[in-house]
Amino acid sequence: MYTADCRARIAFEVLANRWDSVVVFTLADLGPARPRVLAERIGGIGPKVLNDALRRLECNGLVQRRRYAEAPPRVDYQLTEAGAALIEPMRAMGAWALRYGDAVLAAQERHAATG
Repeated sequence: MYTADCRARIAFEVLANRWDSVVVFTLADLGPARPRVLAERIGGIGPKVLNDALRRLECNGLVQRRRYAEAPPRVDYQLTEAGAALIEPMRAMGAWALRYGDAVLAAQERHAATG
C-alpha cells in the first residue's frame, strides 16, 4: 500500500528543488568545494540560491558543511554517504528524461492547448 508519507517519496522530495540535483552532481564531480568554486562551476546560479540549496541539502543529510578555524573563516561542502548514493539513481532519471522528455513536453503542450 502506498501512502502520502511513504519513504519512497523522500527520494523525490529531497531533490525537488531545481538546483539541488545540479549542486549534488557538481559536488560529485569536484569533491569538497567552497561555495565560490561551486558558483563558478554552476552556470546561472546566484549566491543566495546556491546558499539556500546547500542549506537544504545539508538539512536533508546529503551534504556536509565543514568549517575551518582560519582567518578569514572558510567553509567547504562535500557529499555525505547518502548524497553520494543518489548519483546513480539521478543518472537513471536523467536517462529517462533524455528518452521521454520531448514526449512529456509535447503532452503538456497538448494539455495546455485543450484546457
